[in-house]
Amino acid sequence: MFALFRTPRKPLTRPLTRIAALVSAFWVAACDPIATGSTGPSINTRAPVPVALLVPGGSGNAGDELIARSLRQAAQLAVSDLQGAQIDLRIYDTGPSAAGAGAAATKAVDEGAKIILGPVYAEAANAAGVAVAGRGVNVLSFSNNPDIAGGNVFVLGPTFQNTANRLVSYAASQGRGRIMVVHDRNPSGEAGRRAIESAIGNSRGASLAGTGSYDFSQEGVVAAVPNIVATARGTGAQAMFFTADTAGALPLLAQLLPEAGLDRETTRFIGLTRWDIPAATLALPGVQGGWFALPDPSLNQQFQSRYQSAFGEAPHPIAGLAYDGIAAIGALVKSGKSDALTTAALTQGSGFVGVSGIFRLRSDGTNERGLAVGQVRNNQVYVIDPAPRSFGGAGF
Repeated sequence: MFALFRTPRKPLTRPLTRIAALVSAFWVAACDPIATGSTGPSINTRAPVPVALLVPGGSGNAGDELIARSLRQAAQLAVSDLQGAQIDLRIYDTGPSAAGAGAAATKAVDEGAKIILGPVYAEAANAAGVAVAGRGVNVLSFSNNPDIAGGNVFVLGPTFQNTANRLVSYAASQGRGRIMVVHDRNPSGEAGRRAIESAIGNSRGASLAGTGSYDFSQEGVVAAVPNIVATARGTGAQAMFFTADTAGALPLLAQLLPEAGLDRETTRFIGLTRWDIPAATLALPGVQGGWFALPDPSLNQQFQSRYQSAFGEAPHPIAGLAYDGIAAIGALVKSGKSDALTTAALTQGSGFVGVSGIFRLRSDGTNERGLAVGQVRNNQVYVIDPAPRSFGGAGF
């Protein structure tokens, strides 16, 4: 799961800051998605197809400006890589508000855009979708919040459910099917818990061993540790699945649980979020041996290197989503069909290949991504189960 880079908090030396979105920087509240009977616009593939890219530029926030630049550059790189498809990429700043995103989406369609790529934040993506729902234009947002998915809005960001499905299935295949869920008592923690429990319920060989939770504060984590350890021991949990991320409670949990007597070999730690961002997290003693999911490392590294070479800086963690969006649109436009950007075309079962591996859009607006399973050993990540290269194979 993507999150903004932050320096890991040192366990027991600094209180955990309360934030609205612990697990993902892009998990924010949103209105209900707007259902639409439209399936998408008709396009002329003999001419460049207008594609709008909505980025959080113009907000005055340095972090948002960095994201905007990185998304723009990644999209431009993708356009330059296209063969057999012409894309007229048009970039619109959304400013700091959801209303600005809605206005940018309306302007883009007024000016001829046939599909919208972005925005980033869930509220902004929802507003963009609402603004153009009646005009038959689909929105491929960079959000990972499934609450906004549906109708004409798709989410490109890796979802909790997709990650949970991958890791629960792998754990069951390795004889670690009795899984305990440990989550934050906040909206994103509850959403993560639901995703993991759903994955357990749908996976052969997996069962819910128990749950543990904590208030999102240093005191809350410390107070919860004895009960979490007792539940794991009492239920014979073979794995413990955390919703916490590296900027939140993960470092504290990873330290305190083993100190309280929980054997990490008996009960394998599993993370719903990326444990390699920032890389300093890999040096934490408590995460050694733990599992988490990550995009196809070889493809992702190629993108990182090409982006660095082209622009002289590293891409933001979500920049690859902009590349993936253009790659998918380009692949569809290349077909030469006038209905290439309809909902039916976007949700083709074979999916697409992006810089992070294979992915496909689902009819409910969510997505499936081919993920690798990594293990932390000796402060490094080792891929212990590679990302699938096609749908229907291992990992799906």
